[in-house]
Amino acid sequence: MKRSTIILILGLAGFTVMADNWVVSPILPAIAQNIGVSVTTASLLITSYMIPFGLFQLVFGPLADRFGKRQILNLAIFLFTFAAALTALGKGLGDLAVYRALTGAFAASVMPVSLALIADLVPMQERQAAIGTFMGISFLGQGLSMAIGGSIAFFLSWRGVFIAYALLAAIVTLLLLTVGRHIPSAKNPNSRFLAPYGRLLGTARSLALYLVVLLEGILIVGSFSFLGAFIEHTFQFNYLSIGFIMTAFGVLAVTGGRISGKLAGSWGRKKVLLVGLALATVADLVFFLFGNFLLLLIIGVGLLGLGFMLAHSTLLTIATEFAAQARGAAMSLVAFCFMGGGGIGTAIGGRIIKSIDYSNFFALYGLALLVLLFLASFLIKAEIKSVVKPVQA
Repeated sequence: MKRSTIILILGLAGFTVMADNWVVSPILPAIAQNIGVSVTTASLLITSYMIPFGLFQLVFGPLADRFGKRQILNLAIFLFTFAAALTALGKGLGDLAVYRALTGAFAASVMPVSLALIADLVPMQERQAAIGTFMGISFLGQGLSMAIGGSIAFFLSWRGVFIAYALLAAIVTLLLLTVGRHIPSAKNPNSRFLAPYGRLLGTARSLALYLVVLLEGILIVGSFSFLGAFIEHTFQFNYLSIGFIMTAFGVLAVTGGRISGKLAGSWGRKKVLLVGLALATVADLVFFLFGNFLLLLIIGVGLLGLGFMLAHSTLLTIATEFAAQARGAAMSLVAFCFMGGGGIGTAIGGRIIKSIDYSNFFALYGLALLVLLFLASFLIKAEIKSVVKPVQA
């Protein structure tokens, strides 16, 4: 089976869950009105998704190491399909919150398990390009989520959004069970559930990488989380228009994924990481200085996507070498740090914006990214093929 086909199928799975991850925000007012609660009360649906989505990152990696990555991914996507469909049928806040929690829990499988599977199948010299392509397709879903959700909710209803994602997930499930049944998937029945995490966090160089990933999530995801609100606040655009502007993030993320491997081959991984963080820094400063100029703002959105993908694909590629026999756990820890960081960055960002304003928020996060750029230059040792002694399962 061609690796490109495998990456495309996994990328479609990533696209589906990342789009679903962000889709509630633009349709929250419509959901609140339909079920008869306030928007602030309905925001429980975001929290009920994000908490299990973050926590279950740590569960699926070890399960995949023990029982097989393809097998666990197939089961999780199958259950994700049903959870998304149930959300479309929800009547009140309570059952909707339960369905979104289930969706988030099963969605948590896709990133760590897919990345570990790619690391198993793709040799090191081609791995960053493969990871970058997968991540680019996945985050295109995040970039398009507001446009997709806004369009379906505008022309149909908010329930139509979840029906659409359930259908898309059903297609992914079918592909995994048919074409994807030929994907090689090793099992390690002797793998222990928590032991790899202790060893990964107990090694200085791997711990340094996870720290950088956590800070990257805080600052880059934190910045991205408020872009839609910033555009609405500045230009008073509707969600559909905002969604199309946000696609610049996804398009440039895909571009970054496609070129990251070639750049790493000619520049070295560490330089690609630093360039990515530098571009993300520039993007936040563009929002601060020129956020009221639409063309420059769109360029900034694209730069944030490009910078994120160059930096994150590099960090992921380095992490794949930490634990050859427990890659699921290694990638779960990366995903947990990144998504957890995103939640922290969003929470902190919301408080900052309430205290000052959007422009100064982006200025602060831009300066923090500049600090992270210098910190990463000292902490990350990326040019050695195996940066830590392999962790046994």
